[in-house]
Amino acid sequence: MPSIDIQVLQGVFSDAEKARIIEKVTEAFGEVAGQTIKGGTSVRVHEVASGSWGYAGQVLTTQDALAMKARG
Repeated sequence: MPSIDIQVLQGVFSDAEKARIIEKVTEAFGEVAGQTIKGGTSVRVHEVASGSWGYAGQVLTTQDALAMKARG
């Protein structure tokens, strides 16, 4: 069945927030794909080490991501 992978910087989201991300993504996918497929959907949150992610040629750190998260 469907497999959804989400990558985030390590230390940005709490376990409770990651659980909520998994729940919401599964629910949204189910709204489109149907409840039968939703029941077989796998969602994984992968944490990438701080400094091992780049965006627009710039290295991102956990502190950068926390600052973005704080801005909303």
